[in-house]
Amino acid sequence: MDIVAELGRLITAMVTPFNDDGEVDYAQAKRLALALVDSGSDGLVITGTTGERPTLTDEEQLKMFAAVKEAVGERAAVIANTGSNNTSEGVKMTIEAEKTGVDGILLVVPYYNKPTQEGLFRHFSTIAGSTRLPCILYNVPGRTVTNLAPETAIRLSKVGNIVGVKEASGNLEQIAKIIEGADKGFLVWSGNDSETFHIMAMGGYGVISVTSHLVGLQMREMMDNLVSGRMAEAAAIHHRLLPLMNAMFVTSNPIPIKYALNHVGFRVGKPRLPLTEPDDKSAAAIEAALKNYRIDLKP
Repeated sequence: MDIVAELGRLITAMVTPFNDDGEVDYAQAKRLALALVDSGSDGLVITGTTGERPTLTDEEQLKMFAAVKEAVGERAAVIANTGSNNTSEGVKMTIEAEKTGVDGILLVVPYYNKPTQEGLFRHFSTIAGSTRLPCILYNVPGRTVTNLAPETAIRLSKVGNIVGVKEASGNLEQIAKIIEGADKGFLVWSGNDSETFHIMAMGGYGVISVTSHLVGLQMREMMDNLVSGRMAEAAAIHHRLLPLMNAMFVTSNPIPIKYALNHVGFRVGKPRLPLTEPDDKSAAAIEAALKNYRIDLKP
């Protein structure tokens, strides 16, 4: 399916920039989006986990979708996170997001209310049925508690516009089952930067990444090597980038990546409460890691 490939192999889960007053800085969001495209990103997820969706209003979220799409145009896919643990709210937000001109939808597993697998199937099918846009599922049980079982993901792969899953379960056996059993054209993106090499090596498509804010061109080189069968070259880049990838998760995402971006000169502001800036130990670990890398993002 061409529309799936057009969403991109290297997708950055973009931070939401805030100004000194804690308000969304839409102009800086546009600059960041363009800089990410220039440094290797095929697509951008807007207001996902990394984009601090829980502390954004619906109005702020929709304005972010429109601003980023206006900035990048056809140069990159813009994927709107409209996931919710309230199915009707997810439908409403997805319909509104489509009006902003975005290219795809990200739908996270419902959090807190712990639905059954049948509930997950009906939830995702219902929201997907409200839009013509391609939808990517997002399985991240470390945050949602509930795991999207591989059998449910495979079942959902038969829904026409559910085109893939961002898999951040950390369970490579589960991910392998999805890759093997899903309908043709259903793609798996790694949801953990450090697992990108492994997931692509066993048939996954790409990554929805945090660390690509900083080293997008280097991650793209690793992925291009994998696609071309140059495993040794890809493995070497994976090993080299791994300490930086780990540093971006020394505390809750997006605290480290926002600190790192500010540190390298691309101002994105502080996280909104209840997230805070990193403590001294975490900040020192982030700074120490950054010293060892060429940063691809241009301020």
